[in-house]
Amino acid sequence: MWRESLALGLYRLLAWLAVPWVRRRLRRRARAEPLYGEHVAERFGRYASAPRSAAPPGGAPLVWIHAVSLGETRAAAILLRELRAHLPGMRLLLTHGTATGRAEGARLLGPGDLQAWLPWDTRAATQRFVRHFRPDIGVLMETEVWPSLAAACRAAGVPLVLANGRLNARSHAGARRLAWLARPAYRSLAAAWAQAPEDARRLREVGAPVAGVLGNLKFDLAPDPQQQALGLAWRRASPRPVVLLASSREGEEALWLQALGALGAEARTVQWLVVPRHPQRFDQVAQLCHAAGWSVSRRSAWANAPQAADIWLGDSLGEMALYYRLADVALLGGSFGPLGGQNLIEAAAGGCPVVMGPHTFNFAEAAALALQAGAAERVADMEQGVRRAIALALDGAGRGERSARCTAFARAHRGAARATAQAIARLLPARFFHRPPAAPGEDAGDWPRAGS
Repeated sequence: MWRESLALGLYRLLAWLAVPWVRRRLRRRARAEPLYGEHVAERFGRYASAPRSAAPPGGAPLVWIHAVSLGETRAAAILLRELRAHLPGMRLLLTHGTATGRAEGARLLGPGDLQAWLPWDTRAATQRFVRHFRPDIGVLMETEVWPSLAAACRAAGVPLVLANGRLNARSHAGARRLAWLARPAYRSLAAAWAQAPEDARRLREVGAPVAGVLGNLKFDLAPDPQQQALGLAWRRASPRPVVLLASSREGEEALWLQALGALGAEARTVQWLVVPRHPQRFDQVAQLCHAAGWSVSRRSAWANAPQAADIWLGDSLGEMALYYRLADVALLGGSFGPLGGQNLIEAAAGGCPVVMGPHTFNFAEAAALALQAGAAERVADMEQGVRRAIALALDGAGRGERSARCTAFARAHRGAARATAQAIARLLPARFFHRPPAAPGEDAGDWPRAGS
């Protein structure tokens, strides 16, 4: 115990000493993404609003969800729909660590909801955060377990849970190396619900109280039907099949352009579309394409339809459903460098088969399931990926079958959102509890009864 206390004390000292560095980093990032320069005081546990009073008996709960970035915020949106159905009148406190997450999260807010930056993990900032908002439960999405924040919640009696939990091999090894610091943080959780059995095993090994394997929330995402309809209309109007480089990360576009150059005329048998993962890189990617000798048409310049160009650049946020429906096949960004891969479930839900590189450790279970279902293929590197994507796109006879495999795969793994919302509701005091009407075939015993 004394070793854990010493480790936490040293960690808190280092976090406090890092505050000037954090402030400088925020100023630098704000030059490209101005949102990083807004509400900076929230990063250190200081807020303009009045502190919240404790919820009165019979009142509605304040559910705090932390979604660090864009992907976690989209998963939170899926869970939030179920939570609002099961907890009518609930208020939401939504926190983030990145500008893309906060911008996306603003779309989820309703009357009375709150949004803030998650505080830097110093003892003082996290304690001020918990005292100010007084959440009735905290829900961390996927990976974000911070030692000082966990300790502040435990001291204040706020149940803190990990939803859609995942822990890849690299993070697992790091948590085990820092076991004196990480284990108490994971052990302080009220519950953890894992995406996959392997995530559950790793989470248990670092001390988390794993309460179940509920699957991946992102399978419950329903693609925007208007975006899908528009994407399909644009695809039908394209004279060539469309290949998408989806959610590309820094360094991958250069590999992709190098592969296109090596293929020569073969690379021009399809229409290329690239959507960078981070919006601050849209201009940079456009410049890379121009420098490689390719003409570019940007989504932001399209009025009613894509403009003719060698490469279409998807420089918009929140339109991946459109891009996946526009494409015949997608190269999975983040998987061609040691970055862990991006979410392939959204592609499958849109009926778009995926070609992925060797690095998918962030979504290992989903990647393995997609391979088994025929919704994805794996290649060794970007050059092989480009060649395979072109071959699939030009195979018109097999296009419908591959798309059907993708949508069937996505549908087969739904249900995590409802199960997670039920599990969260069980941890709230009985005065907050509301059981919706039973669905056909639902066991009423799945829900706790008032006063239980």
